[in-house]
Parts: sequence; C-alpha cells; structure tokens
Amino acid sequence: MYYADFRHERISFPDLKTLLAHASPQRSGDALAGLAAPDQKTRVLARMALADVPLSDFLSANFVPYESDDVTRLIIDTHDREAFKPVASMTVGAFREFLLADTTHAETLRCLAPGLTPEMVTAVSKLMTNGDLIAGAAKARIVTAFRTTIGLEGRLAARLQPNHPTDDLAAIMAATIDGLAYGSGDAVIGVNPATDNLDNTIQILQMLDTMRDKLAMPVQSCVLSHVTTTLAAIEQGAPVDLVFQSIAGTQKANEGFGVTLAMLREAHEAALSLKRGTVGNHVMYFETGQGAALSANAHHSVDQQTVEARAYAVGRAFNPLLVNTVVGFIGPEYLFDAKEIIRAGLEDHFCGKLLGLPMGVDVCYTNHAEADQNDMDLLAFALANAGVNFLIAVPGADDIMLNYQSLSFHDIVRLRHVLKLKPAPEFETWLARMGLLDAQGRLPADAASAAMQRLIAAQGL
Repeated sequence: MYYADFRHERISFPDLKTLLAHASPQRSGDALAGLAAPDQKTRVLARMALADVPLSDFLSANFVPYESDDVTRLIIDTHDREAFKPVASMTVGAFREFLLADTTHAETLRCLAPGLTPEMVTAVSKLMTNGDLIAGAAKARIVTAFRTTIGLEGRLAARLQPNHPTDDLAAIMAATIDGLAYGSGDAVIGVNPATDNLDNTIQILQMLDTMRDKLAMPVQSCVLSHVTTTLAAIEQGAPVDLVFQSIAGTQKANEGFGVTLAMLREAHEAALSLKRGTVGNHVMYFETGQGAALSANAHHSVDQQTVEARAYAVGRAFNPLLVNTVVGFIGPEYLFDAKEIIRAGLEDHFCGKLLGLPMGVDVCYTNHAEADQNDMDLLAFALANAGVNFLIAVPGADDIMLNYQSLSFHDIVRLRHVLKLKPAPEFETWLARMGLLDAQGRLPADAASAAMQRLIAAQGL
C-alpha cells in the first residue's frame, strides 16, 4: 500500500500498478480503460506518493504475472543488478534529480540502461515536465549502424516512407527519389506494403535494392511486412536488410500481432546470417505505439504508457537498428488531442532512450484527432532538441496508403537547417557526391527539382 498526505487527509493506492496509472497525465486511453485518476487532486497526490517509492520496489511488483507472460519473464530474467547498483538506493524522486543533474552524462546512462526496468523509467517520467523529458533524453546517445551510422550527436536521420495504396513499384520509386532529393532515407527507406504477401514483399525489396546498387547509396531498405513474411523472403534469397515487426508490452498483445519472442529470435539470427551491413550489424526494426495493448484487450490493467515501455524491453533484447513509436497513429480513443500526443511522444522517446534503445518517432496524427500540422511542428522541434535518433517523413506529410498525417521531407530539411543538424555521416558523403548539398553542406531546398532530375538520370534510372 502507498500513501500521500495532504492537509491532514490521506489517500491510499493499493499497489504500484494503480499508483502509476493515477500518476499519469490525463489521456483518453487510460480513461477508456477505467485506469485514470478520477480528478486532478488524486493525480497530484499520486505523484507525491510515487516520488517516495524506492526504485527497488519495482523489481518485486506484480504488473503482469511472471508465470503467464513472457515479456515479464524477459524483463525480470535479464535485469542487470550490477548495472542497477548506482541507483539501487534511490527513490523515484531522487532518480529524477539524478537524471537531470549536470553531472549525469551519456556514458552514465548507457551503463545504467541494463539495470533499469520499463516500470522504473515510466515512473520517473510521470514526475517530469515536458521540458524535463527533453533535457533528460538529450543526454542519452544510443548509436547503431548498418550501412549508415545513426544516433551520433549533431545528426538527425529520417526514415523515407514511400507508401502507395496499390504498391505500384513506379510510384514507390518516384516517392523515394523525391525523398532522397530532400535528404531523407538515411535511417531507412521503409515501405509499408498495402498487401502483405511474399511475392509483393520480394518485388519491392528487389526494386529498392536495385535502386540502391545503381545509385551506390549507403542506405538500408525495409518492407514492413509481418516477420513471418520476411523470414520466407530470406529463405527465397531476397535482398533483406532489416527485419521489421510491430511489438507490444505483453505476451497477449504480441500474440495479437501474431508474433512470439522465439519468432523474433529466429528472424534476428536469419538477418544476421546474411551479413549485408557495411558499417554495423544491427538488423532489426521495431514499431510500437501507446494504446496497442489496450486495443487488443491485452493491457492487464496497466496504464498505456507503462505497457508501451514494456515493449521497449522486448526491442532491446534484439539490438535493433531502429525503434519508433507511431505516437498519434492509433487514434483519439487513446491520445485524444495535440496535448496528449505531444506528451506521449516525449514520454516514449525519453523512456526508450533510458532503456538503451535507438528511439525514433513518427510525429503523426489521424484526421479525426484534435490536432493539426502546427502541433506536429512543435513536437518535431521538441524531439529534435531532445536528440531523437530519427523521424519519419512522407511525401507532402500525407500518407495516402495508411491515411494519416506525418512529417514531410521539407520538415526534415527545416529541422536540420534551423538546429544545425546533419544527416548520417555516410549518407551525407553520398549527398555531397551526388551534388545535392550546397557550399555550406546543406540541402538546398530550392534546387530539389534539379536534384531529382540528377537522381533519375544517375546510373541509368
């Protein structure tokens, strides 16, 4: 039992699961699940109580039963007690002060990450302002590599997302060239297929790999088919760079995606065996999103931010190149408006980085949410200042296949210009070689049309 006292009034919380849920900022998903604090007073008192909770309490708390949930077993069985020692005696409130202290740096956080559990990092995030989440995450540097190196300080990568509602190969190629001309694609050229079948997946993979070879691009491509489809593509000899899978924070939710931890291990080993990377061997790409477990009725009465962070424990077990939260994609039932989307994006990025993940964010919303592109601009700039590894960009900020709004290629250019950020180093060298950078090493947006013509003409395309 946990308590908070205010003006001779005591309020109690029966367990850590309830305490974390009541300490969460207001969001529609927790209200839908019946987990949210009944009022702002309870929310504040829950945070007061949470600040005094020892971090060590989270190692014995029963959020999702160990016996019936493989994600819980993964979290507990892989917990590094030696890495946890520097903060083992701290309360959640003291941990917040430690993270924000000027003396806490990237190497400290890197060494600490294996000793932290998802529930610990969500707990401390609930005591933080948005500014705290930006400042805390900015200290963490998680660097990964395949054909490009992602996560280096002073750099911002972008996933180029050339989706098409009929998977038309010419249309995908045209959108890819558009994005390359604006400097997107150094994180990955990643296509969500409209039809998840083996032949379709292989055709897109082959087209992207041929394009990469003709243009001598240091990029990685990925068709975001189900992991079983990608495994079959590998067996067929397809040019698979990265294995993609959506993941969640409970066994039941992952089963809803048709995936198990054993399946992910098999895919990880299969992709490693191809040895297609040139500067690194991180071969997995995971996507997550607050509300996924609740939408599958697989959240076990855990608040949606905490169950989201449990998905990051799944991700870090496979040393991924990329992980991103598709923060506003699931809809207003889970994140109602811009305020909730912005907060969730900052939380997810912060929690993922503390757990040692190379976090990116799809800064996005659906058309029936109370949000617009101005709100996404604010979140994008906040994340770029927080050191996000990569963002996602689509033509015109409008994904015509998935029917939602994201960032545009132009937005990535603007972020890099204003904040003096560069693409991944290998990709930057290629951009210069292709004549796509100006004398200051920046992408000249006004020359994008001519740049696209050069890309189309290069290497016989």
